[in-house]
Amino acid sequence: PPRSTLFPYTTLFRSYAFCAWDGGFLASEAEYVYAAAGGTEQRRFPWGVTSPGTNNQYAIWGCNYPDGSGTCDGTLRNIAPVGTAKAGAGKWGQLDLVGNMIEWYLDYYAASYVSPCTDCANLHSGSGRAPRDGYFGATDETLLQLSYRNNGFYPAKSPASYGFRCARSP
Repeated sequence: PPRSTLFPYTTLFRSYAFCAWDGGFLASEAEYVYAAAGGTEQRRFPWGVTSPGTNNQYAIWGCNYPDGSGTCDGTLRNIAPVGTAKAGAGKWGQLDLVGNMIEWYLDYYAASYVSPCTDCANLHSGSGRAPRDGYFGATDETLLQLSYRNNGFYPAKSPASYGFRCARSP
Protein backbone atom coordinates (compact mmCIF):
# COMPACT_ATOMS: atom_id res chain seq x y z
CA PRO A 1 0.00 0.00 0.00
CA PRO A 2 1.07 3.62 -0.44
CA ARG A 3 3.01 5.04 2.44
CA SER A 4 2.83 8.55 3.83
CA THR A 5 5.96 10.61 3.82
CA LEU A 6 5.83 13.54 6.19
CA PHE A 7 8.08 16.29 4.94
CA PRO A 8 6.57 19.60 6.02
CA TYR A 9 7.40 22.65 3.92
CA THR A 10 7.60 20.64 0.73
CA THR A 11 6.55 21.72 -2.75
CA LEU A 12 4.71 19.61 -5.28
CA PHE A 13 7.89 19.45 -7.36
CA ARG A 14 10.01 18.08 -4.50
CA SER A 15 7.27 15.58 -3.68
CA TYR A 16 7.16 14.36 -7.27
CA ALA A 17 10.96 14.04 -7.44
CA PHE A 18 11.19 12.16 -4.14
CA CYS A 19 8.54 9.64 -5.17
CA ALA A 20 10.32 9.00 -8.49
CA TRP A 21 13.64 8.58 -6.66
CA ASP A 22 11.99 6.20 -4.15
CA GLY A 23 10.56 3.95 -6.90
CA GLY A 24 6.96 5.17 -6.62
CA PHE A 25 4.88 7.96 -8.08
CA LEU A 26 2.81 10.90 -6.92
CA ALA A 27 -0.82 9.81 -7.14
CA SER A 28 -3.48 11.65 -9.10
CA GLU A 29 -6.54 12.98 -7.30
CA ALA A 30 -8.63 10.17 -8.83
CA GLU A 31 -6.21 7.51 -7.54
CA TYR A 32 -6.30 9.04 -4.05
CA VAL A 33 -10.11 9.23 -4.03
CA TYR A 34 -10.44 5.63 -5.20
CA ALA A 35 -8.16 4.41 -2.40
CA ALA A 36 -9.63 6.67 0.30
CA ALA A 37 -13.25 5.89 -0.60
CA GLY A 38 -12.65 2.14 -0.51
CA GLY A 39 -13.07 1.73 -4.27
CA THR A 40 -16.75 1.43 -5.13
CA GLU A 41 -17.81 1.57 -1.46
CA GLN A 42 -17.78 5.40 -1.59
CA ARG A 43 -17.06 5.79 2.11
CA ARG A 44 -17.63 9.11 3.89
CA PHE A 45 -14.22 8.81 5.59
CA PRO A 46 -11.53 6.25 4.73
CA TRP A 47 -12.55 4.13 7.76
CA GLY A 48 -16.32 4.39 7.16
CA VAL A 49 -19.01 6.70 8.55
CA THR A 50 -17.90 7.14 12.18
CA SER A 51 -17.10 10.74 13.10
CA PRO A 52 -13.34 11.21 13.64
CA GLY A 53 -13.79 12.53 17.20
CA THR A 54 -11.02 14.45 18.92
CA ASN A 55 -8.96 11.68 20.49
CA ASN A 56 -6.59 11.08 17.52
CA GLN A 57 -8.01 7.57 17.04
CA TYR A 58 -9.20 8.00 13.42
CA ALA A 59 -7.42 11.15 12.21
CA ILE A 60 -5.13 13.91 13.43
CA TRP A 61 -7.11 17.16 13.16
CA GLY A 62 -8.47 20.09 15.18
CA CYS A 63 -5.03 20.67 16.79
CA ASN A 64 -5.76 17.70 19.08
CA TYR A 65 -2.36 16.06 18.71
CA PRO A 66 -0.49 15.34 20.92
CA ASP A 67 -2.42 16.25 24.07
CA GLY A 68 -6.02 16.62 22.91
CA SER A 69 -6.14 20.29 23.93
CA GLY A 70 -7.42 21.58 20.59
CA THR A 71 -4.69 24.21 20.59
CA CYS A 72 -2.09 24.67 17.85
CA ASP A 73 1.07 26.27 19.14
CA GLY A 74 2.39 27.52 15.78
CA THR A 75 5.05 24.79 15.55
CA LEU A 76 5.15 21.42 13.86
CA ARG A 77 4.53 19.51 17.09
CA ASN A 78 0.89 19.05 16.02
CA ILE A 79 2.04 16.73 13.19
CA ALA A 80 1.84 13.12 14.36
CA PRO A 81 4.20 10.33 13.32
CA VAL A 82 2.94 8.37 10.32
CA GLY A 83 0.39 5.76 11.39
CA THR A 84 -0.58 7.28 14.75
CA ALA A 85 -4.34 7.15 14.01
CA LYS A 86 -4.54 3.39 13.45
CA ALA A 87 -8.36 3.15 13.60
CA GLY A 88 -8.48 5.47 10.55
CA ALA A 89 -7.10 2.83 8.16
CA GLY A 90 -8.62 2.68 4.69
CA LYS A 91 -10.03 -0.45 3.06
CA TRP A 92 -6.61 -1.73 2.02
CA GLY A 93 -4.84 -0.74 5.24
CA GLN A 94 -3.55 2.69 4.23
CA LEU A 95 -3.12 5.09 7.14
CA ASP A 96 -3.33 8.90 7.26
CA LEU A 97 -5.59 9.20 4.21
CA VAL A 98 -7.21 12.21 5.87
CA GLY A 99 -5.93 14.52 8.56
CA ASN A 100 -2.41 15.09 9.83
CA MET A 101 -1.14 16.77 6.64
CA ILE A 102 -2.65 17.97 3.39
CA GLU A 103 -1.22 15.88 0.57
CA TRP A 104 -0.05 17.01 -2.83
CA TYR A 105 -1.53 15.18 -5.83
CA LEU A 106 -0.30 15.15 -9.38
CA ASP A 107 -3.20 16.88 -11.14
CA TYR A 108 -4.38 20.40 -11.61
CA TYR A 109 -7.63 21.32 -9.88
CA ALA A 110 -10.72 21.07 -12.11
CA ALA A 111 -14.12 22.36 -11.01
CA SER A 112 -15.74 19.12 -12.14
CA TYR A 113 -14.68 15.66 -13.22
CA VAL A 114 -14.88 14.54 -16.84
CA SER A 115 -17.20 11.57 -17.11
CA PRO A 116 -16.46 9.07 -18.40
CA CYS A 117 -12.75 9.66 -18.03
CA THR A 118 -9.71 8.02 -19.51
CA ASP A 119 -6.72 8.06 -17.18
CA CYS A 120 -8.70 10.58 -15.04
CA ALA A 121 -5.75 12.90 -14.30
CA ASN A 122 -6.08 16.58 -15.22
CA LEU A 123 -2.51 17.20 -16.40
CA HIS A 124 -3.25 19.74 -19.12
CA SER A 125 -4.53 22.97 -17.65
CA GLY A 126 -4.99 24.99 -14.52
CA SER A 127 -3.01 27.20 -12.21
CA GLY A 128 -3.36 25.29 -8.95
CA ARG A 129 -3.05 21.66 -7.99
CA ALA A 130 -5.73 19.64 -6.23
CA PRO A 131 -4.65 18.95 -2.63
CA ARG A 132 -7.19 17.31 -0.32
CA ASP A 133 -7.86 15.72 3.00
CA GLY A 134 -7.68 18.24 5.82
CA TYR A 135 -4.72 18.56 8.16
CA PHE A 136 -3.72 18.77 11.82
CA GLY A 137 -5.18 22.29 12.20
CA ALA A 138 -8.50 21.69 10.39
CA THR A 139 -11.30 22.87 12.65
CA ASP A 140 -14.26 21.38 10.77
CA GLU A 141 -14.60 17.62 10.27
CA THR A 142 -16.16 18.37 6.86
CA LEU A 143 -12.59 18.96 5.62
CA LEU A 144 -11.84 15.30 6.39
CA GLN A 145 -14.79 13.96 4.38
CA LEU A 146 -13.90 12.46 1.01
CA SER A 147 -16.44 14.70 -0.72
CA TYR A 148 -14.46 17.83 0.27
CA ARG A 149 -12.18 19.35 -2.38
CA ASN A 150 -9.78 22.27 -2.16
CA ASN A 151 -9.91 24.64 -5.10
CA GLY A 152 -6.26 24.48 -6.01
CA PHE A 153 -2.92 25.64 -4.67
CA TYR A 154 0.18 26.86 -6.46
CA PRO A 155 2.65 23.95 -6.66
CA ALA A 156 5.79 25.95 -5.79
CA LYS A 157 4.42 26.90 -2.36
CA SER A 158 5.60 24.89 0.60
CA PRO A 159 3.30 25.35 3.59
CA ALA A 160 4.08 23.53 6.85
CA SER A 161 0.79 21.64 6.61
CA TYR A 162 1.61 19.96 3.25
CA GLY A 163 3.17 16.55 2.84
CA PHE A 164 2.85 13.79 0.30
CA ARG A 165 2.30 10.08 -0.19
CA CYS A 166 4.27 7.98 -2.65
CA ALA A 167 2.00 5.49 -4.37
CA ARG A 168 3.09 2.10 -5.71
CA SER A 169 1.75 -0.08 -8.51
CA PRO A 170 0.08 -3.26 -7.22
